[in-house]
Amino acid sequence: MAGTLRLGGRTFAPGELVVMAIVNRTPDSFFDRGATFASDSALRAVERAVTEGAEIIDIGGVKAGPGDEVDVAEEIRRTVDTIAAVRTAFPDVVISIDTWRAEVAVEAVAAGADLLNDTWSGADPALARVAAATGAGLVCSHAGGLAPRTRPHRAAFDDVVADVVATVTGLAERAVALGVRPDGILIDPAHDFGKNTRQSLEITRRLAELTDTGWPLLVALSNKDFIGETLDLPVPDRLEGTLAATAVSAWLGARVFRAHQVRQTRRVLDMIASIRGDRPPTLTRRGLA
Repeated sequence: MAGTLRLGGRTFAPGELVVMAIVNRTPDSFFDRGATFASDSALRAVERAVTEGAEIIDIGGVKAGPGDEVDVAEEIRRTVDTIAAVRTAFPDVVISIDTWRAEVAVEAVAAGADLLNDTWSGADPALARVAAATGAGLVCSHAGGLAPRTRPHRAAFDDVVADVVATVTGLAERAVALGVRPDGILIDPAHDFGKNTRQSLEITRRLAELTDTGWPLLVALSNKDFIGETLDLPVPDRLEGTLAATAVSAWLGARVFRAHQVRQTRRVLDMIASIRGDRPPTLTRRGLA
């Protein structure tokens, strides 16, 4: 298992399972359909997520899939003031900015972001340089060679897991060479990004090959299409499938879990940690009286 992870003012030990709550400042998110687009709604969502056990808040201003154009200025407008407000209200929480753009990252870190969550696999090579210059953490992901906000078409790999491992470790090594802190780097196979459902399932099944790289592993499974297609369920009905994939991923060594439903995810992770022996039970009365 990878070593200590340091993000902002927080230190996460190797056995610690961490929830990254999703807060989208977008009007067209596939899951919440704009429920946290308004700034006051976003801050209420952050408060709820922290109360329910999130240690990281991931704030994004651009829908991952195709949709209306969002330029740099608009992405900054949607995210930076919210980051500043969260930093003030929750000084100890780790704040992540979900962006692939270096210009956005610069403003986000200045406002209080601790982590650059690049889900598009280094599409902007300057993003890693921002992490190096500012001391922010960095997520290195696999998008199957796709440009940002594009969907896969006939995704094909000789070995999808080998491709993921080569890509994310290559990005992590490049980041270190540029001066990014090694203890602030995570890798992410990016389920669904540039992949079909069978490929995302294979990645989940073979996740230990990613944890074996030694880099802390983030998984973003929450309500994704590979879960919906596997179970033939619409977005609102994918919680059980998400939690099943979460439990498997935790058992296989993932450490950070990007999630819409924080309370349920936190409970699953606490149970896995207790089964694994990393967390004592909250109560132990049964059979002791």
